[in-house]
Amino acid sequence: MQTTDPAQRRRRKEARPQELLEAALALFVQKGFAATRAEEVAALAGVSKGTLYLYYPSKEELLKAVIAHYLSDRIAEGAAQAAGFNGSATDLLQSILIDWWTQLYDSPAAGVFKLVITEVRNFPEIAGFYHREVVERAHDLLGRIVRQGIDQGEFRPVDVDHAVHSLVLPLVMICLHRHSLGACTPADWHLDGRAFIAQHVHLVLAGLSVRPPQALATPPVPPIPPRSTAP
Repeated sequence: MQTTDPAQRRRRKEARPQELLEAALALFVQKGFAATRAEEVAALAGVSKGTLYLYYPSKEELLKAVIAHYLSDRIAEGAAQAAGFNGSATDLLQSILIDWWTQLYDSPAAGVFKLVITEVRNFPEIAGFYHREVVERAHDLLGRIVRQGIDQGEFRPVDVDHAVHSLVLPLVMICLHRHSLGACTPADWHLDGRAFIAQHVHLVLAGLSVRPPQALATPPVPPIPPRSTAP
């Protein structure tokens, strides 16, 4: 009788939360949060419904975990990067915004924005969680960097809140486009989201800069990461 190696079982157990989050994200974006049943998430992840509830006691908690894993944790990484950064505010914002948003755009996680925007009115608890864990934390991080640039004479004195919104909202929109119109329009109509991200950040930072806009070099579009060959 074949038995499973204990180490293999342990690795499988440790991988389950990630597998459940990936399955939940895929189904929530495709079908919508309300229309997705917990047993569908469990089936896609290859576990029982009972196993799903061992990790996430409700579908709402599962959605919160998706938001935290794909967005909140990445914001925390950006904050850690900012804390140890010694360059200019422009360089820091370009690094955080272009690198982070390009990676997000290239991943299934870009669908979280569509999911949140289409579902939160019916789920106030999720709306509050998203605002606290994503909107407020991201706004605080980027606001600190913009304010630092102003204090150091690198940026013009502007309304910091409006500057942060100007940086972020078009980036949210390009992710929404990918998972809405971009998913169903002819290929030659598609926006180049990766080029848009780099160009947009450059345009806003040029507007913030006290130097002439032409003094800021347009950042290159980050290279496309290699695709996994795993099945």
